[in-house]
Amino acid sequence: MKRFYLYSGIYTLAASIIWGINTLFLLDAGLTIGEVFLANAAFSVGTMLFEIPTGVVADTIGRRTSFLLSVAVLAATTLAYVGLAQVGGGVASFALVSVLMGLGFTFYSGAMEAWVVDGVRFLGYDGELDPIFARGQVIAGVALIAGTVGGGFLGQTDLALPFLLRSGLLLALFVLASRGMADLGFERRAVSWAAIPTEANRVARVGITFGWRNRSIRLLILATAVQMGFFAWAWYAWQPYFLELLDSDAVWVAGVVAAILGLSMILGNGIVQVVMRWCGRRTTLFLGSGVVFSGAMIAVGAVSSFPLAVACLALAGVAFGVQSPVRQAFVHEKVPSEQRATVVSFDSMITGGGGVVGQAGLGAFAQRRGFSAGYVVGGLLTLGALPMLALIRRRKDPADYFEGTHAGPTGACSPSGIPAVAQLQGEPVETP
Repeated sequence: MKRFYLYSGIYTLAASIIWGINTLFLLDAGLTIGEVFLANAAFSVGTMLFEIPTGVVADTIGRRTSFLLSVAVLAATTLAYVGLAQVGGGVASFALVSVLMGLGFTFYSGAMEAWVVDGVRFLGYDGELDPIFARGQVIAGVALIAGTVGGGFLGQTDLALPFLLRSGLLLALFVLASRGMADLGFERRAVSWAAIPTEANRVARVGITFGWRNRSIRLLILATAVQMGFFAWAWYAWQPYFLELLDSDAVWVAGVVAAILGLSMILGNGIVQVVMRWCGRRTTLFLGSGVVFSGAMIAVGAVSSFPLAVACLALAGVAFGVQSPVRQAFVHEKVPSEQRATVVSFDSMITGGGGVVGQAGLGAFAQRRGFSAGYVVGGLLTLGALPMLALIRRRKDPADYFEGTHAGPTGACSPSGIPAVAQLQGEPVETP
């Protein structure tokens, strides 16, 4: 687990260095706000195109190989962004590189999660996965804070500097992981690169079988696509929007706001480890965090004060921090080891589709009606995820219950101060 925390922490540090200033960088490179979101939507297109093929790499050739490819591709495409800005590349050029950047992230998305789950099970750990993912996200959150603050201050000098530093960190991570990363608990299957298209077709069918045809997983994927379709736009929209509210062009402010968002997500991750002792079901956290997330994002667009908007964004970050590791654990509890990376990649592919629609649609809407209207409308749309989460709850899947809890009258949070684990009695619920 220590290596998982180390590698994912460095990866997040490198990735996050540009997150606070990416929109400002593209605007400075000559793109309009609508073109910026088209370029960002192209990244989501890349995740859709490559999730299944890269899932094949992780599930056959190995999680380690997939991770190293992710680091190498991301380093190269980050440098390409800088080159395009220097030569005045247009939206089409940035969109093409964004697609390839999406390729880099898809090599990472399912592989790292599957790698750590396989590894800890191989080494004898049979406890809950939620705390592992939550601690991993806390470490990633700390890395995000360092990256976004550092990137913001570097961007104040030159918006290209955070991109150059990101590439340097990724190259260092490549060397570190190539020496210290091993696939434990995973049996590699010999598949040639030429056979990957055929294998992708087979794995796509597996992803559909274990992902789409499993009603609970399908509902969770669709709910996340709705939420992340908006959040993919919101993540990049707040940079110019908050500077507009502040009536300032100070780039470092964007880095600080990103750090505040990172801190709020760390707080949400920490809450998971507390409330799971008092709640019996993961869907309780899904629904509660979903309501808070939607309400807070609507408020970001409704208020006209910079401090209030930052506070609402931070509240949404807390909700996101609660939901994310619990969602990861739910998926991994329901999917066999051999298909973990594939199903996570399939999940990311559908979520990427939501990102394409959200960024392109809300980007065009915000260019006509403004960022505040985009946050209000987008936040209202995320309420559509709640009925799907409620349907998952009605199914009473075994994966919905934290370890040690069983089917009680409601399976909800304990109202009496006694941990729900101690109150619930009986046999585990079987899937209807």
